[in-house]
Amino acid sequence: MERKWVNTKIYNLPMRLMLATILFFQVACQPVPGENQESADGKFPFLEMDITTMQKGYKEGTFTVKDVVEAYLLRIDEIDHHGHNLHAVIQVNPDAIALAEKMDAQIRDGKATGSLHGIPVILKDNIDTHDKMPTTAGSRALQNSFPLQDSDVAEKLRTAGAIIIGKANLSEWANFRGELSTSGWSGVGGQTKNPYVLDRNPCGSSSGSAVAVSANLTVLAIGTETNGSIVCPSHANGVVGIKPTVGLVSRSGVIPISFTQDTPGPMARTVRDAAICLGALVGVDEADAKTLASKGKYHEDYTQFLKEDGLKGKRIGFYKAALGANYKVDSLMYETIDYLKTKGARIIELDQISKSNIGNYSFEVMLFEYKDGLNKYFQSLGSKAPIKSLGELIVFNLSDSVELQHFNQRYLEMAQEKEDLGSEAYKEVLAKMMKGSREEGIDKVMDMHDLDAIVSPTGGPAWKTDLTNGDSFQLGSSSPAAHAGYPNITVPMGFVDALPVGVSFFGRAWSEPILLEIAYAYEIGTRHRKAPEFLPTN
Repeated sequence: MERKWVNTKIYNLPMRLMLATILFFQVACQPVPGENQESADGKFPFLEMDITTMQKGYKEGTFTVKDVVEAYLLRIDEIDHHGHNLHAVIQVNPDAIALAEKMDAQIRDGKATGSLHGIPVILKDNIDTHDKMPTTAGSRALQNSFPLQDSDVAEKLRTAGAIIIGKANLSEWANFRGELSTSGWSGVGGQTKNPYVLDRNPCGSSSGSAVAVSANLTVLAIGTETNGSIVCPSHANGVVGIKPTVGLVSRSGVIPISFTQDTPGPMARTVRDAAICLGALVGVDEADAKTLASKGKYHEDYTQFLKEDGLKGKRIGFYKAALGANYKVDSLMYETIDYLKTKGARIIELDQISKSNIGNYSFEVMLFEYKDGLNKYFQSLGSKAPIKSLGELIVFNLSDSVELQHFNQRYLEMAQEKEDLGSEAYKEVLAKMMKGSREEGIDKVMDMHDLDAIVSPTGGPAWKTDLTNGDSFQLGSSSPAAHAGYPNITVPMGFVDALPVGVSFFGRAWSEPILLEIAYAYEIGTRHRKAPEFLPTN
């Protein structure tokens, strides 16, 4: 079988085996978070290790940043590119070891650079990095596309001391290319697998990011969401995902779908790690007009809001529209509701959030903004851009032997037919979506019932991947927050058989602090996260 991975062979097999043995004995006795303390092969020493524990190890000299980065790169090679063939990581950073050595030198000199110093991070491969890794969106049209500068996200991560060790596979073009698409498939990276049950789907376009975190191929990952593409893969792969308020984190240098709905966000194994990462990403970016509204509303340290009694006295709306499709998920959700009550939360049932047909408006907005955003992105790549317009992309796909073998490019073609953003048709559907999702949607419901947050199941258990028929979504609750551009946090809620499912907490614009408070209190009281066991089928 042809391998599509690039930049993966960075050291030879004997060195890798020796490293694994040394590192295992170095830190095997160190306690690390997580119930499952053994990896699939019993050798990975940093399984389920969180940021605080890892940085404590650096400080005490238990291990080095180089040790950690080499171990993660080895694990990517052994179980992602070989072994279980998860296809979560499109490419690894050939400079990762050199960056780790630089971080170690800074630690020795007392010059650690920030909250993520020495922490491995993988970026969804629609987020620009100005290094030796191309940014592909999973498309063969961009296999050799090297952005002229870092995205704001990549720049902020580097400033905080994170090491970008690779790029994550994704649903190609963030799963907005055509009909009957399969989540986690891209022309460059192939099909991403769910690490809990390998023939199951990872869900959502940030599939590789979620799988990389869940399978312990990285400590953190960054995903992007337009509607469900952070929260769905996080839920289906048993991790925490934060979809921030649109404008809290810059989108400059991120291959777009919708200017109104798109946002990057952190994915991690714990709420605390996700909160630490979020604090490193926020801030006003003059290149992204949406971030101007975040001035005075963001926090560089979101861990201050993590409280064990964070559920006490909270008024939480129980959004029930996602129930009824799967009684097993419903059962877990009602157990969650009972738990929230025992911790002092007041639950108010909500049958609906908005009466408007927001989904149709959103789809039209996305098509208008997709054409505008993609053309601007291609222009940002300069004169050497492999693709210079949406029209060129459509032509490329028609001539390529791989791109259209499983599903079409209908959404690209529909976007190409749209007028520009000055058209009355665009302005009308945008206004209807905003009014229906905000003042007649989340804001109205939360004001009416004096709510702190809304809770709902994130989705159903992962379906079996089917490249012929595409995705089989059963239920989901991402749309209200996605349409409004409001925040949403998903946390593991339990398991249906061997498959994890999540619970979502969402609410008003800029309400990340209170959502984190609620999500953290729920997480530490329930601790549903378990490392995957890579079952072949279920």
